[in-house]
Amino acid sequence: MTHQFSSMDLPATTEVEVRLARNGDEVAAAQRLRYRVFFDEMGAHPSPAALASGRDEDKYDAVCDHLLAFANGEVVGTYRLIRRAAAEAVGGFYTTDEFDISSLLSYPGNVLELGRSCVDANWRSRGAVQQLWQGLAAYLVEHRIDLLFGCASLPGTDLSQHGPQLAYLRDHHRAPAELHTRALSPWAVDTSAMTAQDGDQRRIFCALPPLLKGYLRAGAWVGEGAVIDPHFNTTDVLVVMDTAAISSRYQRRFESGRRAA
Repeated sequence: MTHQFSSMDLPATTEVEVRLARNGDEVAAAQRLRYRVFFDEMGAHPSPAALASGRDEDKYDAVCDHLLAFANGEVVGTYRLIRRAAAEAVGGFYTTDEFDISSLLSYPGNVLELGRSCVDANWRSRGAVQQLWQGLAAYLVEHRIDLLFGCASLPGTDLSQHGPQLAYLRDHHRAPAELHTRALSPWAVDTSAMTAQDGDQRRIFCALPPLLKGYLRAGAWVGEGAVIDPHFNTTDVLVVMDTAAISSRYQRRFESGRRAA
Protein backbone atom coordinates (compact mmCIF):
# COMPACT_ATOMS: atom_id res chain seq x y z
CA MET A 1 0.00 0.00 0.00
CA THR A 2 1.25 3.49 -0.84
CA HIS A 3 0.43 6.41 1.43
CA GLN A 4 1.23 10.08 1.10
CA PHE A 5 0.89 12.73 3.78
CA SER A 6 2.51 16.12 4.06
CA SER A 7 3.99 15.73 7.51
CA MET A 8 5.79 12.53 6.58
CA ASP A 9 8.19 14.48 4.34
CA LEU A 10 10.72 14.57 7.17
CA PRO A 11 14.04 16.34 6.70
CA ALA A 12 16.71 13.69 6.16
CA THR A 13 19.87 13.64 8.25
CA THR A 14 23.16 13.20 6.50
CA GLU A 15 22.70 9.45 6.76
CA VAL A 16 19.09 8.50 7.55
CA GLU A 17 15.76 9.24 5.84
CA VAL A 18 12.43 8.21 7.39
CA ARG A 19 9.16 7.84 5.50
CA LEU A 20 6.34 5.38 4.89
CA ALA A 21 6.80 2.44 2.53
CA ARG A 22 5.70 3.31 -0.99
CA ASN A 23 5.57 -0.10 -2.64
CA GLY A 24 5.77 -3.85 -2.14
CA ASP A 25 9.52 -3.98 -2.65
CA GLU A 26 10.07 -1.65 0.30
CA VAL A 27 7.71 -3.69 2.48
CA ALA A 28 9.62 -6.84 1.49
CA ALA A 29 12.88 -5.15 2.48
CA ALA A 30 11.39 -4.36 5.90
CA GLN A 31 10.30 -7.99 6.26
CA ARG A 32 13.83 -9.19 5.47
CA LEU A 33 15.23 -6.80 8.08
CA ARG A 34 12.73 -8.11 10.62
CA TYR A 35 13.81 -11.66 9.84
CA ARG A 36 17.49 -10.84 10.34
CA VAL A 37 16.87 -9.09 13.66
CA PHE A 38 14.20 -11.37 15.15
CA PHE A 39 15.27 -14.76 13.85
CA ASP A 40 18.99 -14.57 13.08
CA GLU A 41 19.95 -12.23 15.92
CA MET A 42 17.38 -12.68 18.70
CA GLY A 43 16.72 -16.40 18.40
CA ALA A 44 13.07 -16.46 17.28
CA HIS A 45 11.92 -19.72 15.69
CA PRO A 46 10.93 -19.33 12.02
CA SER A 47 8.12 -21.24 10.40
CA PRO A 48 9.06 -23.32 7.34
CA ALA A 49 7.60 -20.59 5.11
CA ALA A 50 9.61 -17.85 6.84
CA LEU A 51 12.76 -19.95 6.70
CA ALA A 52 12.32 -20.47 2.97
CA SER A 53 11.59 -16.82 2.20
CA GLY A 54 13.95 -15.16 4.66
CA ARG A 55 11.13 -12.77 5.56
CA ASP A 56 9.02 -12.17 8.67
CA GLU A 57 5.50 -11.58 7.39
CA ASP A 58 1.87 -12.06 8.40
CA LYS A 59 -1.64 -10.88 7.53
CA TYR A 60 -1.16 -7.45 9.13
CA ASP A 61 1.56 -6.41 6.68
CA ALA A 62 -1.00 -6.00 3.90
CA VAL A 63 -3.20 -3.54 5.81
CA CYS A 64 -0.83 -1.57 8.04
CA ASP A 65 1.48 1.37 7.39
CA HIS A 66 5.19 0.56 7.40
CA LEU A 67 7.38 3.35 8.77
CA LEU A 68 10.88 2.85 7.38
CA ALA A 69 14.34 4.28 7.99
CA PHE A 70 16.62 4.32 4.95
CA ALA A 71 20.39 4.66 4.79
CA ASN A 72 22.24 4.57 1.48
CA GLY A 73 19.04 3.36 -0.16
CA GLU A 74 18.67 0.37 2.18
CA VAL A 75 16.00 -0.20 4.83
CA VAL A 76 17.79 -0.12 8.20
CA GLY A 77 14.82 0.37 10.55
CA THR A 78 11.10 -0.24 10.61
CA TYR A 79 7.92 0.18 12.65
CA ARG A 80 4.57 -1.42 11.86
CA LEU A 81 1.62 0.94 12.46
CA ILE A 82 -1.91 -0.48 12.65
CA ARG A 83 -4.90 1.83 12.97
CA ARG A 84 -8.38 0.72 14.03
CA ALA A 85 -9.83 0.36 10.52
CA ALA A 86 -6.85 -1.71 9.37
CA ALA A 87 -7.17 -4.02 12.37
CA GLU A 88 -10.89 -4.49 11.76
CA ALA A 89 -10.16 -5.51 8.16
CA VAL A 90 -8.22 -8.57 9.36
CA GLY A 91 -10.25 -9.47 12.43
CA GLY A 92 -8.66 -7.40 15.19
CA PHE A 93 -5.41 -6.05 16.53
CA TYR A 94 -2.32 -8.25 16.78
CA THR A 95 -2.16 -7.91 20.57
CA THR A 96 -5.59 -9.48 21.09
CA ASP A 97 -3.89 -12.88 20.77
CA GLU A 98 -2.03 -12.19 24.01
CA PHE A 99 -3.90 -9.54 26.00
CA ASP A 100 -7.40 -8.42 26.93
CA ILE A 101 -7.43 -4.91 25.42
CA SER A 102 -11.17 -4.27 25.70
CA SER A 103 -10.55 -0.98 27.51
CA LEU A 104 -8.44 0.21 24.56
CA LEU A 105 -10.97 -0.96 21.99
CA SER A 106 -13.67 1.09 23.72
CA TYR A 107 -11.46 4.17 23.94
CA PRO A 108 -13.34 7.06 22.28
CA GLY A 109 -10.35 8.56 20.45
CA ASN A 110 -8.11 7.34 17.65
CA VAL A 111 -5.86 4.46 18.66
CA LEU A 112 -2.74 3.03 17.04
CA GLU A 113 -1.01 -0.29 17.60
CA LEU A 114 2.79 -0.36 17.29
CA GLY A 115 4.66 -3.51 16.41
CA ARG A 116 7.61 -5.21 14.74
CA SER A 117 9.99 -2.41 15.66
CA CYS A 118 13.60 -3.12 14.83
CA VAL A 119 16.79 -1.43 13.60
CA ASP A 120 19.78 -2.99 11.90
CA ALA A 121 22.58 -3.60 14.42
CA ASN A 122 24.96 -1.32 12.51
CA TRP A 123 22.55 1.63 12.79
CA ARG A 124 21.29 1.46 16.37
CA SER A 125 23.71 4.11 17.54
CA ARG A 126 23.78 6.16 14.34
CA GLY A 127 20.53 8.12 14.42
CA ALA A 128 18.08 5.60 12.97
CA VAL A 129 16.19 5.04 16.22
CA GLN A 130 15.76 8.76 16.88
CA GLN A 131 14.67 9.38 13.29
CA LEU A 132 12.07 6.60 13.52
CA TRP A 133 10.65 8.22 16.66
CA GLN A 134 10.49 11.57 14.91
CA GLY A 135 8.66 9.91 12.03
CA LEU A 136 6.29 8.25 14.47
CA ALA A 137 5.57 11.61 16.11
CA ALA A 138 4.71 13.13 12.73
CA TYR A 139 2.41 10.19 11.98
CA LEU A 140 0.61 10.64 15.31
CA VAL A 141 -0.06 14.28 14.54
CA GLU A 142 -1.09 13.58 10.92
CA HIS A 143 -3.70 11.01 11.96
CA ARG A 144 -4.70 12.66 15.23
CA ILE A 145 -3.85 9.58 17.25
CA ASP A 146 -4.86 9.86 20.90
CA LEU A 147 -3.59 6.58 22.29
CA LEU A 148 -0.96 4.12 21.18
CA PHE A 149 -0.21 0.64 22.44
CA GLY A 150 1.68 -2.52 21.59
CA CYS A 151 3.80 -5.33 22.93
CA ALA A 152 7.28 -4.61 24.27
CA SER A 153 9.56 -7.58 24.72
CA LEU A 154 12.11 -8.76 27.23
CA PRO A 155 14.58 -11.09 25.47
CA GLY A 156 14.20 -14.76 26.30
CA THR A 157 11.63 -16.67 28.31
CA ASP A 158 13.48 -17.32 31.57
CA LEU A 159 11.26 -15.86 34.28
CA SER A 160 13.99 -16.27 36.89
CA GLN A 161 15.83 -13.49 35.03
CA HIS A 162 12.82 -11.34 34.26
CA GLY A 163 11.09 -11.48 37.65
CA PRO A 164 12.66 -8.32 39.13
CA GLN A 165 11.98 -6.36 35.92
CA LEU A 166 8.36 -7.47 35.73
CA ALA A 167 7.86 -6.62 39.42
CA TYR A 168 9.39 -3.19 38.85
CA LEU A 169 7.09 -2.50 35.89
CA ARG A 170 4.07 -3.62 37.91
CA ASP A 171 4.93 -1.44 40.90
CA HIS A 172 6.09 1.74 39.14
CA HIS A 173 4.50 1.90 35.68
CA ARG A 174 1.07 0.29 36.02
CA ALA A 175 -1.58 1.61 33.64
CA PRO A 176 -4.50 3.56 35.18
CA ALA A 177 -7.76 1.72 35.71
CA GLU A 178 -9.45 3.22 32.65
CA LEU A 179 -6.68 1.79 30.44
CA HIS A 180 -6.32 -1.53 32.25
CA THR A 181 -5.21 -4.48 30.12
CA ARG A 182 -4.50 -8.05 31.16
CA ALA A 183 -2.44 -10.97 29.87
CA LEU A 184 -4.77 -13.63 28.49
CA SER A 185 -3.01 -16.20 26.36
CA PRO A 186 -2.23 -19.79 27.44
CA TRP A 187 1.31 -18.48 28.02
CA ALA A 188 0.20 -15.71 30.40
CA VAL A 189 2.40 -15.00 33.42
CA ASP A 190 0.99 -13.79 36.74
CA THR A 191 3.40 -11.16 38.06
CA SER A 192 1.52 -10.36 41.27
CA ALA A 193 3.82 -12.45 43.50
CA MET A 194 7.09 -11.39 41.87
CA THR A 195 9.50 -9.19 43.83
CA ALA A 196 12.24 -6.79 42.81
CA GLN A 197 14.63 -8.61 45.15
CA ASP A 198 17.28 -6.08 46.17
CA GLY A 199 14.98 -3.16 45.44
CA ASP A 200 17.57 -1.30 43.34
CA GLN A 201 15.12 0.46 41.03
CA ARG A 202 17.75 2.31 39.01
CA ARG A 203 19.69 -0.88 38.28
CA ILE A 204 16.53 -2.71 37.25
CA PHE A 205 15.42 0.13 34.98
CA CYS A 206 18.84 0.30 33.31
CA ALA A 207 18.65 -3.43 32.57
CA LEU A 208 15.40 -3.06 30.60
CA PRO A 209 15.58 -3.26 26.78
CA PRO A 210 16.30 0.15 25.17
CA LEU A 211 12.96 0.37 23.36
CA LEU A 212 10.98 -0.30 26.54
CA LYS A 213 13.06 2.26 28.43
CA GLY A 214 12.32 4.77 25.70
CA TYR A 215 8.58 4.19 26.04
CA LEU A 216 8.71 4.55 29.82
CA ARG A 217 10.73 7.76 29.62
CA ALA A 218 8.07 9.14 27.29
CA GLY A 219 5.40 8.41 29.90
CA ALA A 220 4.14 4.95 28.93
CA TRP A 221 2.29 2.59 31.26
CA VAL A 222 2.34 -1.21 31.39
CA GLY A 223 -0.64 -3.56 31.64
CA GLU A 224 -1.24 -6.40 34.07
CA GLY A 225 0.83 -9.55 33.68
CA ALA A 226 3.12 -10.72 30.90
CA VAL A 227 3.05 -13.33 28.15
CA ILE A 228 5.73 -15.81 27.15
CA ASP A 229 6.05 -15.93 23.37
CA PRO A 230 7.91 -19.15 22.52
CA HIS A 231 7.80 -18.38 18.78
CA PHE A 232 9.73 -15.12 19.14
CA ASN A 233 11.69 -16.24 22.22
CA THR A 234 10.50 -13.26 24.27
CA THR A 235 8.50 -12.33 27.35
CA ASP A 236 6.01 -9.63 26.37
CA VAL A 237 4.33 -6.84 28.30
CA LEU A 238 1.66 -4.53 26.92
CA VAL A 239 2.63 -0.86 26.78
CA VAL A 240 0.01 1.92 26.61
CA MET A 241 0.78 5.60 26.03
CA ASP A 242 -1.13 8.85 25.83
CA THR A 243 0.28 10.38 22.66
CA ALA A 244 0.24 13.98 23.92
CA ALA A 245 3.63 13.57 25.58
CA ILE A 246 5.45 11.87 22.75
CA SER A 247 3.88 13.91 19.96
CA SER A 248 4.66 17.27 21.58
CA ARG A 249 8.20 16.22 22.44
CA TYR A 250 9.16 14.99 18.99
CA GLN A 251 6.92 17.28 16.95
CA ARG A 252 8.90 20.26 18.23
CA ARG A 253 12.06 18.68 16.86
CA PHE A 254 10.34 17.90 13.59
CA GLU A 255 9.06 21.45 13.15
CA SER A 256 12.49 22.82 14.00
CA GLY A 257 14.03 20.62 11.34
CA ARG A 258 11.53 21.79 8.73
CA ARG A 259 12.25 25.45 9.44
CA ALA A 260 15.99 24.82 9.14
CA ALA A 261 15.66 22.89 5.88
